[in-house]
Amino acid sequence: MLLAACATGGDGRVASLSSGARYVAMGSSFAAGPGISPPLAETPARCARSARNYAHLLATSLNLALTDVSCSGATTKHLLGPWGDLPPQLGALTPDTKLVTITIGGNDVGYIGSIGSASCRSFPTPPANAPGGKCPQAPQTSESDWTGLDASLRRIVAEVRRRSPDARLIFVDYVTVLPPANPCAAVPLSKEQMEAGRQIANRLARLTQQIATETDAEVLPASSLSRDHSACSDDPWITGFPLPGQPGFVPYHPNARGMAAIAQALHNRLKPA
Repeated sequence: MLLAACATGGDGRVASLSSGARYVAMGSSFAAGPGISPPLAETPARCARSARNYAHLLATSLNLALTDVSCSGATTKHLLGPWGDLPPQLGALTPDTKLVTITIGGNDVGYIGSIGSASCRSFPTPPANAPGGKCPQAPQTSESDWTGLDASLRRIVAEVRRRSPDARLIFVDYVTVLPPANPCAAVPLSKEQMEAGRQIANRLARLTQQIATETDAEVLPASSLSRDHSACSDDPWITGFPLPGQPGFVPYHPNARGMAAIAQALHNRLKPA
Protein backbone atom coordinates (compact mmCIF):
# COMPACT_ATOMS: atom_id res chain seq x y z
CA MET A 1 0.00 0.00 0.00
CA LEU A 2 1.43 3.37 -0.98
CA LEU A 3 -0.46 6.16 0.70
CA ALA A 4 -3.70 5.93 2.59
CA ALA A 5 -4.27 9.66 2.73
CA CYS A 6 -2.70 12.95 1.78
CA ALA A 7 -2.38 16.37 3.30
CA THR A 8 -4.87 19.07 2.54
CA GLY A 9 -4.03 22.34 0.84
CA GLY A 10 -5.55 25.32 -0.91
CA ASP A 11 -9.24 25.63 -0.22
CA GLY A 12 -9.56 22.04 0.99
CA ARG A 13 -12.21 20.97 -1.51
CA VAL A 14 -12.85 17.23 -1.62
CA ALA A 15 -15.55 16.96 -4.28
CA SER A 16 -15.08 13.95 -6.56
CA LEU A 17 -14.59 14.35 -10.29
CA SER A 18 -17.10 12.80 -12.67
CA SER A 19 -15.96 9.89 -14.80
CA GLY A 20 -14.69 11.19 -18.14
CA ALA A 21 -13.93 14.67 -16.81
CA ARG A 22 -11.31 16.58 -18.77
CA TYR A 23 -7.89 16.72 -17.07
CA VAL A 24 -4.84 18.71 -18.19
CA ALA A 25 -1.39 17.92 -16.77
CA MET A 26 1.40 20.46 -17.13
CA GLY A 27 4.94 20.87 -15.91
CA SER A 28 8.56 19.86 -16.21
CA SER A 29 10.35 16.50 -16.08
CA PHE A 30 9.12 15.75 -12.54
CA ALA A 31 5.67 15.60 -14.14
CA ALA A 32 6.70 14.06 -17.48
CA GLY A 33 8.58 11.09 -16.01
CA PRO A 34 11.69 10.66 -18.22
CA GLY A 35 13.26 7.24 -17.97
CA ILE A 36 10.12 5.48 -16.73
CA SER A 37 8.97 2.79 -19.15
CA PRO A 38 7.09 2.75 -21.36
CA PRO A 39 7.58 6.11 -23.05
CA LEU A 40 4.39 7.75 -24.25
CA ALA A 41 3.85 7.28 -27.97
CA GLU A 42 3.56 10.29 -30.27
CA THR A 43 5.31 12.60 -27.83
CA PRO A 44 8.08 15.06 -28.77
CA ALA A 45 11.32 13.24 -28.00
CA ARG A 46 12.72 16.05 -25.87
CA CYS A 47 9.68 15.98 -23.58
CA ALA A 48 10.35 12.33 -22.60
CA ARG A 49 6.85 11.74 -21.25
CA SER A 50 6.15 8.40 -19.68
CA ALA A 51 2.90 6.51 -20.09
CA ARG A 52 3.21 5.80 -16.36
CA ASN A 53 3.79 9.28 -15.00
CA TYR A 54 1.50 10.39 -12.20
CA ALA A 55 -0.95 12.07 -14.57
CA HIS A 56 -1.52 8.92 -16.63
CA LEU A 57 -1.81 6.70 -13.57
CA LEU A 58 -4.32 9.11 -12.02
CA ALA A 59 -6.33 9.45 -15.22
CA THR A 60 -6.59 5.67 -15.46
CA SER A 61 -7.64 5.24 -11.83
CA LEU A 62 -10.36 7.90 -12.04
CA ASN A 63 -11.30 7.42 -15.72
CA LEU A 64 -10.40 10.99 -16.67
CA ALA A 65 -9.89 12.35 -20.18
CA LEU A 66 -6.24 13.37 -19.94
CA THR A 67 -4.27 15.83 -22.03
CA ASP A 68 -0.64 15.63 -20.88
CA VAL A 69 1.54 18.50 -22.10
CA SER A 70 4.30 18.15 -19.50
CA CYS A 71 7.80 18.37 -20.95
CA SER A 72 11.26 17.70 -19.56
CA GLY A 73 13.32 20.87 -19.23
CA ALA A 74 10.28 23.15 -19.09
CA THR A 75 10.21 26.35 -17.07
CA THR A 76 7.26 28.56 -16.21
CA LYS A 77 8.09 30.44 -19.42
CA HIS A 78 7.07 27.36 -21.40
CA LEU A 79 3.69 27.15 -19.72
CA LEU A 80 3.03 30.79 -20.51
CA GLY A 81 4.52 30.95 -24.00
CA PRO A 82 5.80 28.77 -26.86
CA TRP A 83 9.03 26.78 -26.69
CA GLY A 84 10.34 26.52 -30.22
CA ASP A 85 7.86 24.32 -32.05
CA LEU A 86 5.94 23.51 -28.88
CA PRO A 87 2.91 25.66 -28.08
CA PRO A 88 2.39 27.09 -24.58
CA GLN A 89 1.32 24.35 -22.20
CA LEU A 90 -1.51 26.56 -21.02
CA GLY A 91 -2.91 26.33 -24.54
CA ALA A 92 -4.19 22.85 -23.71
CA LEU A 93 -6.78 24.30 -21.33
CA THR A 94 -10.40 24.51 -22.40
CA PRO A 95 -13.53 25.91 -20.74
CA ASP A 96 -14.69 22.39 -19.88
CA THR A 97 -11.44 21.37 -18.14
CA LYS A 98 -12.24 20.14 -14.62
CA LEU A 99 -8.78 19.28 -13.24
CA VAL A 100 -5.34 20.81 -13.74
CA THR A 101 -2.14 19.54 -12.13
CA ILE A 102 1.16 21.42 -12.38
CA THR A 103 4.71 20.57 -11.33
CA ILE A 104 6.95 23.48 -12.27
CA GLY A 105 9.58 25.90 -11.00
CA GLY A 106 12.67 23.77 -10.42
CA ASN A 107 14.25 24.64 -13.74
CA ASP A 108 13.55 28.35 -13.19
CA VAL A 109 15.91 28.33 -10.20
CA GLY A 110 18.42 25.69 -11.29
CA TYR A 111 17.41 23.07 -8.74
CA ILE A 112 18.24 19.72 -10.35
CA GLY A 113 20.78 21.27 -12.71
CA SER A 114 22.84 22.47 -9.76
CA ILE A 115 23.05 19.17 -7.91
CA GLY A 116 23.47 17.23 -11.15
CA SER A 117 26.42 19.36 -12.22
CA ALA A 118 28.05 19.11 -8.79
CA SER A 119 27.55 15.33 -8.71
CA CYS A 120 29.11 14.89 -12.13
CA ARG A 121 32.13 16.98 -11.11
CA SER A 122 32.69 14.90 -8.01
CA PHE A 123 34.42 12.25 -10.14
CA PRO A 124 38.00 12.59 -11.43
CA THR A 125 36.73 12.23 -14.99
CA PRO A 126 33.16 12.72 -16.25
CA PRO A 127 31.04 9.55 -16.06
CA ALA A 128 30.56 7.76 -19.35
CA ASN A 129 26.92 8.81 -19.52
CA ALA A 130 27.70 12.54 -19.17
CA PRO A 131 26.24 14.36 -22.20
CA GLY A 132 28.99 14.77 -24.77
CA GLY A 133 31.47 13.35 -22.30
CA LYS A 134 31.43 16.58 -20.29
CA CYS A 135 29.84 17.63 -17.04
CA PRO A 136 27.21 20.33 -17.58
CA GLN A 137 27.82 23.78 -16.23
CA ALA A 138 25.90 24.63 -13.08
CA PRO A 139 22.98 27.01 -13.73
CA GLN A 140 23.63 30.59 -12.70
CA THR A 141 20.68 31.90 -10.73
CA SER A 142 20.01 34.92 -8.54
CA GLU A 143 17.31 36.50 -6.41
CA SER A 144 15.78 37.93 -9.58
CA ASP A 145 15.06 34.38 -10.73
CA TRP A 146 13.07 33.73 -7.54
CA THR A 147 11.20 37.02 -8.00
CA GLY A 148 10.44 36.04 -11.58
CA LEU A 149 9.24 32.59 -10.52
CA ASP A 150 6.86 34.12 -8.00
CA ALA A 151 5.37 36.38 -10.66
CA SER A 152 5.16 33.60 -13.26
CA LEU A 153 3.36 31.21 -10.90
CA ARG A 154 0.78 33.87 -10.18
CA ARG A 155 0.31 34.49 -13.91
CA ILE A 156 -0.13 30.77 -14.47
CA VAL A 157 -2.87 30.56 -11.84
CA ALA A 158 -4.62 33.57 -13.34
CA GLU A 159 -4.51 32.01 -16.80
CA VAL A 160 -5.88 28.70 -15.54
CA ARG A 161 -8.75 30.56 -13.87
CA ARG A 162 -9.42 32.58 -17.05
CA ARG A 163 -9.28 29.68 -19.48
CA SER A 164 -10.85 26.98 -17.29
CA PRO A 165 -12.99 28.69 -14.66
CA ASP A 166 -14.46 25.43 -13.35
CA ALA A 167 -11.15 23.60 -13.02
CA ARG A 168 -9.70 22.41 -9.76
CA LEU A 169 -6.03 23.47 -9.75
CA ILE A 170 -3.49 21.38 -7.84
CA PHE A 171 0.22 22.14 -7.74
CA VAL A 172 2.26 18.98 -7.19
CA ASP A 173 5.58 20.04 -5.72
CA TYR A 174 8.91 18.28 -6.14
CA VAL A 175 9.66 14.82 -4.75
CA THR A 176 12.43 14.95 -2.13
CA VAL A 177 15.80 14.18 -3.70
CA LEU A 178 18.40 14.66 -0.97
CA PRO A 179 18.54 12.97 2.44
CA PRO A 180 18.23 15.09 5.60
CA ALA A 181 21.71 14.20 6.85
CA ASN A 182 24.80 12.67 5.24
CA PRO A 183 25.25 11.83 1.56
CA CYS A 184 25.52 8.27 0.24
CA ALA A 185 26.89 6.51 -2.82
CA ALA A 186 23.78 7.48 -4.80
CA VAL A 187 24.35 11.17 -3.96
CA PRO A 188 28.01 12.04 -4.61
CA LEU A 189 27.90 15.51 -3.06
CA SER A 190 29.68 17.22 -0.21
CA LYS A 191 27.70 18.17 2.88
CA GLU A 192 27.90 21.80 1.77
CA GLN A 193 26.54 20.99 -1.69
CA MET A 194 23.76 18.93 -0.18
CA GLU A 195 22.77 21.75 2.14
CA ALA A 196 22.67 24.18 -0.78
CA GLY A 197 20.44 21.76 -2.70
CA ARG A 198 18.12 21.28 0.27
CA GLN A 199 17.80 25.04 0.67
CA ILE A 200 16.65 25.38 -2.94
CA ALA A 201 14.20 22.50 -2.53
CA ASN A 202 12.76 23.90 0.69
CA ARG A 203 12.41 27.39 -0.70
CA LEU A 204 10.72 26.05 -3.82
CA ALA A 205 8.22 24.10 -1.71
CA ARG A 206 7.50 27.14 0.48
CA LEU A 207 6.99 29.39 -2.52
CA THR A 208 4.65 26.92 -4.20
CA GLN A 209 2.59 26.64 -1.01
CA GLN A 210 2.51 30.41 -0.56
CA ILE A 211 1.30 31.03 -4.11
CA ALA A 212 -1.36 28.33 -3.79
CA THR A 213 -2.59 29.71 -0.47
CA GLU A 214 -2.79 33.27 -1.76
CA THR A 215 -4.53 32.31 -5.02
CA ASP A 216 -6.99 29.71 -3.67
CA ALA A 217 -5.24 26.84 -5.42
CA GLU A 218 -4.16 23.55 -3.83
CA VAL A 219 -0.84 21.80 -3.24
CA LEU A 220 -0.16 18.08 -3.19
CA PRO A 221 3.01 18.18 -1.02
CA ALA A 222 5.09 15.49 -2.70
CA SER A 223 8.13 17.02 -1.00
CA SER A 224 6.86 16.12 2.47
CA LEU A 225 5.13 12.87 1.47
CA SER A 226 8.48 11.64 0.10
CA ARG A 227 10.65 12.90 2.96
CA ASP A 228 11.60 9.33 3.96
CA HIS A 229 12.11 8.24 0.35
CA SER A 230 15.12 10.26 -0.80
CA ALA A 231 17.76 8.88 -3.17
CA CYS A 232 19.65 7.56 -0.11
CA SER A 233 16.71 5.74 1.49
CA ASP A 234 16.02 2.01 1.47
CA ASP A 235 12.82 2.74 -0.48
CA PRO A 236 13.66 5.63 -2.81
CA TRP A 237 11.01 7.38 -4.87
CA ILE A 238 13.75 9.20 -6.76
CA THR A 239 16.81 8.09 -8.70
CA GLY A 240 20.30 8.90 -7.51
CA PHE A 241 23.28 9.83 -9.62
CA PRO A 242 24.65 6.91 -11.67
CA LEU A 243 28.14 5.91 -10.62
CA PRO A 244 30.76 5.07 -13.25
CA GLY A 245 30.00 1.64 -14.71
CA GLN A 246 26.34 1.69 -13.70
CA PRO A 247 23.61 1.38 -16.34
CA GLY A 248 22.42 4.77 -17.47
CA PHE A 249 19.26 6.30 -16.04
CA VAL A 250 17.93 9.80 -15.62
CA PRO A 251 19.60 11.12 -12.45
CA TYR A 252 17.68 12.82 -9.65
CA HIS A 253 14.19 12.23 -11.04
CA PRO A 254 11.10 10.39 -9.76
CA ASN A 255 11.17 6.65 -10.35
CA ALA A 256 8.16 4.45 -11.07
CA ARG A 257 7.37 4.00 -7.38
CA GLY A 258 7.53 7.74 -6.79
CA MET A 259 5.13 8.41 -9.64
CA ALA A 260 2.76 5.74 -8.35
CA ALA A 261 2.84 7.23 -4.86
CA ILE A 262 2.00 10.70 -6.16
CA ALA A 263 -0.83 9.31 -8.28
CA GLN A 264 -2.22 7.46 -5.25
CA ALA A 265 -2.08 10.60 -3.12
CA LEU A 266 -3.89 12.58 -5.80
CA HIS A 267 -6.46 9.80 -6.16
CA ASN A 268 -7.12 9.87 -2.41
CA ARG A 269 -7.62 13.61 -2.45
CA LEU A 270 -9.89 13.64 -5.49
CA LYS A 271 -11.93 10.58 -4.55
CA PRO A 272 -11.88 10.31 -0.75
CA ALA A 273 -13.14 7.13 0.89
